[in-house]
Amino acid sequence: MSDMKALAQLMKELEDQLVVCMRCGMCQSVCPLYDQTGRESDVARGKLALLDGLMHEMFRDPEGVYERLNKCLLCGSCAANCPSGVSVLEIFMKARAILTGYMDLPPAKKLVLRGMLAHPELFDRMAEWGARFQKIFTRPVNAVVGTSCARVISPLLGRRHFKNLAETPFHKMVPALKTRPGKSGVRAAFYVGCLIDKIFPHIAQAVIDVLTHHEVGIVLPENQACCGIPAVSSGDMKTFRSLLEHNLNRFNPGEFDYLVTACATCTSTIKEVWPVMTEAAGNGDKGLLQRVEKFAEKTMDINAFMVNIIGLASPTPGIGDNTKNPPEVITYHDPCHLKKALGISVEPRTMIKANPNYRLKEMTSSDWCCGMGGSFNLQYYGISSTIGRQKRDNIVATGCSSVATGCPACMLQIADALSRAGDHVAVRHPVEIYAEQLKRT
Repeated sequence: MSDMKALAQLMKELEDQLVVCMRCGMCQSVCPLYDQTGRESDVARGKLALLDGLMHEMFRDPEGVYERLNKCLLCGSCAANCPSGVSVLEIFMKARAILTGYMDLPPAKKLVLRGMLAHPELFDRMAEWGARFQKIFTRPVNAVVGTSCARVISPLLGRRHFKNLAETPFHKMVPALKTRPGKSGVRAAFYVGCLIDKIFPHIAQAVIDVLTHHEVGIVLPENQACCGIPAVSSGDMKTFRSLLEHNLNRFNPGEFDYLVTACATCTSTIKEVWPVMTEAAGNGDKGLLQRVEKFAEKTMDINAFMVNIIGLASPTPGIGDNTKNPPEVITYHDPCHLKKALGISVEPRTMIKANPNYRLKEMTSSDWCCGMGGSFNLQYYGISSTIGRQKRDNIVATGCSSVATGCPACMLQIADALSRAGDHVAVRHPVEIYAEQLKRT
């Protein structure tokens, strides 16, 4: 992205997209960040107004523009509710790419993104070493939520309650897999994603169990890499391009009918972000764009895949109707990247309802952002945790013993909020709930 010609092309694309915004302010009512700060510069309309003069501002105060532009959850609430159809997230990502191309990354982000994330095998080794020694620096705090905290307050972890790295990541449990389809006649590739691989491997195992039960052929390539959303969010197109090509080379589209993920963010990134940012930063590589588009077309969230393509198994008779063991109350949080970006909200609930041991009870504002926002949580933890507490209050008000959501990042945020409040509510994934039902059939 140091190529000024590429920067100029991105700038032109931004100018064409910015004119669509009518400055109506509809985004104010749905922005979780504006709800907390009340600042115009924190809402989409304010940021878009700032970007109108990006060329001038970039040379006058690039650090200031970068800071204001990065103070965003990228939840997509503004885009999902925009009456003019402004592609807000696309605009923000392109603007960040322009600024990073002009300024380069801060040293810390460069170390993490280009020094570690861009090298999947190194990233895996570092996570494995972290898992070995994490108990020295952390202690358990909530057995039901499954969280720990730092033994000594640290600048990075602060007072967070977090999920530890798994002792064994999923890529060590199941390095690769290739099975033939049975009666389903469908072959599905499985993209695992970083958080599920390294923190929630049981979710990946539940996906394998579900696909196997329904006789779906599974293609699980080894040495998968990050989907690239941390790099794109930071405007690091160099790392994004590296991760994109790495993953494209792992999967052969001719070997599968669909690509499934259990991560809302990964699904949204592959389907929505990959094509847009490949075209923006592909330097005219039409072949690469065609590969990405073909890949994106086949990508589906695991809940949508199971409900809309395969079909769910009928509940086992007699389970869940025993008055001595009434169904467990569970509620559901809609991940922004699943509902707002992809329009998927019914399918995860259908997965949960397929298990009669659970009774789904809706929380208030189930689709209000939980406040995670990836690196936003690290940089603005005070605001992030305040938004998280609102989500926690809505969860607890249902009287549930479990909360489900289809995004591992949301799971981390919700676990932190519940654990810090001393609640004993388990945080689950819908595919886990459905997999439980299959074990009894």
